Amino acid sequence: MAEETYLKQSTQLGNLGRPQVAILDFGSQYSHLIARRVRELHVYCELYSCLVKVEELAQHELTAIILSGGPNSVYDEGSPHVSPEVWKLIEERNIPVLGICYGMQELAHVFGGTVAPGLKHEYGKAMVKRVEGCDSQLLDGMPEEFQMWMSHGDKLTKTPEGFKPVGSTDNAEFVAIENLEKRMWGLQFHPEVTHSPKGRELLGNFIIKIAGAKPDWVMTDYAQEFIDDVRKTVGEGHVIGAVSGGVDSTVAAVLMTRAIGDRFHAILVDNGCLRKDEATKVLKRMREDCGVNLRCVDASDRFLDLLKGVTEPEKKRKIIGGTFIEVFQEEAIKIEADMGKKCGYLLQGTLYPDVIESISYKGPSATIKTHHNVGGLPANMNLKLIEPLRELFKDEVRELGMALGIDEASVWRHPFPGPGLAIRILGEVTRERVKILQEADDIVIQELLNSGHYRKIGQAFTVLLPVKSVGVMGDGRTYENVASVRCVETTDYMTADFYHLPYDVMGKMSSRVINEVRGINRLCYDISSKPPATIEWE
Repeated sequence: MAEETYLKQSTQLGNLGRPQVAILDFGSQYSHLIARRVRELHVYCELYSCLVKVEELAQHELTAIILSGGPNSVYDEGSPHVSPEVWKLIEERNIPVLGICYGMQELAHVFGGTVAPGLKHEYGKAMVKRVEGCDSQLLDGMPEEFQMWMSHGDKLTKTPEGFKPVGSTDNAEFVAIENLEKRMWGLQFHPEVTHSPKGRELLGNFIIKIAGAKPDWVMTDYAQEFIDDVRKTVGEGHVIGAVSGGVDSTVAAVLMTRAIGDRFHAILVDNGCLRKDEATKVLKRMREDCGVNLRCVDASDRFLDLLKGVTEPEKKRKIIGGTFIEVFQEEAIKIEADMGKKCGYLLQGTLYPDVIESISYKGPSATIKTHHNVGGLPANMNLKLIEPLRELFKDEVRELGMALGIDEASVWRHPFPGPGLAIRILGEVTRERVKILQEADDIVIQELLNSGHYRKIGQAFTVLLPVKSVGVMGDGRTYENVASVRCVETTDYMTADFYHLPYDVMGKMSSRVINEVRGINRLCYDISSKPPATIEWE
């Protein structure tokens, strides 16, 4: 399977010795947000499947364990549960545990409480009341009544043995419980979401005050750890790097250059689906501003020929991912021949959201889509992957870029997917359609920069749709392509809302695209959020 290929080829650096909070994912849509909130406290954490083997957890220094929410009912046959071996590890090491929503119900399931369907479901904002006279460290600094976000149908009707209630709502008697002897706490609500204003404070109480985790997760330390580790791993060998010019690959390339210097060979592959003048601009910026020795391999004809007639999104990604690796393997062979040294590693700018969305080993959540650099790797790939950013969220990568002294224009550049415009052209990818989209997208980005909205937006781009519409230009009828602009607000790229772009900016974009780009006569604006939509259309 592609996921197994990815795991086998990925080289893990530096994580075993770092204390961490382990988040066990029961398939909640909010699990990634728990990780984000913990990282915001400057504490390192990782997300694991709730079915994780004890051997995997035991190799880490665990400061705390958080059990996430999930879509199942804890009492249903076949619902996921933490293994008895993991519970034994928790007891032996006296690791503090916080259960959130389903996670709290898992505590009840294991330690003798009772969970049952509530008389009514509870979704949205709710006021949590502290139990009178309670002096819970988890609720330290919280008012007597505070707002939290609920998302549950089941509820705890009897506390587990040794647990006492410390919080309730009008709908549920036990929404916050604790067992000081076992060092276990449970919450029926979700402190990790933004609709829980005091949620970060509450998580801080658990992570910092109760678990005693040190808030020492800083990007400068992370950079030095990576540099030290990669020098040990690579030795005198050479590394080939996939560099697109986006913030992820730029930061990864600068890190690798500082680690091994000229033995890092950065390559920009022109797959024929880059933005307008992208290759020229990226080469100049990476060489002059970032000190990375980047060269371009023009494989545009090769990619476009393979994409001919292909319309299914996953097939596009697989073709592009596989061809990318083929090109890199060919270039690695050339480097070995020229340098007389083995080139056995491939650097990629893979991020944590890519991993979470592409492979299911981090939890039973459904695969959303295959990323070309994660699930799209061929089984016969003979390069080992080095991915310095694979445990980071996008805002952490930007923070790392600033710590490395990379220029602001590079750090704040909007993400651009590895498959490029191929997944922003719905339907068949042809040279003509690429050219049309390049021109339209260039105008959209220009107008965002000119109007001052670019930095306020997490990601912006144009999509060429596989439909045509009737229009009129001058006195003539047209029947041309429809395009759509997508602008989203986000920090972690796991959730996003559409950006409320002013009408006058939209109007100028529309006027320019329709008048200046031959082949488009209608421009739309995407107002979908993620979820339920994804940021990219394919």
